[in-house]
Amino acid sequence: MSAKIYHNTRCSKSRATLAILEQNDVEFEVVNYLDTPPNEQELKAILKDLGISARDLMRRGESKYKELGLSDKSLSEDHLIKAMLGSPILIERPIVRTDKGVAIGRPPENINSIL
Repeated sequence: MSAKIYHNTRCSKSRATLAILEQNDVEFEVVNYLDTPPNEQELKAILKDLGISARDLMRRGESKYKELGLSDKSLSEDHLIKAMLGSPILIERPIVRTDKGVAIGRPPENINSIL
């Protein structure tokens, strides 16, 4: 099995999720999503596969969320996606994709369902 993890080395949940992949002998590609964010097509595919809205994938506690006025419920899905693409710190982490699906590693054990 192989996986792709959208990872932030400074995040303890992301590091714990990475450790689960290692413990399960999963071959994986690490994408430091702050340096190499997903493109629009990838982000939309992640949202579709998770079955959630863009707002549900956003880190609402980030100062950028408040700064950009993203709590406005009238903002479109496309507007929120563009905000995440422009400021990837807004994207919840970590995200893991395998052949079995996509999961957010919060808590890290969430990824067990796709291993």
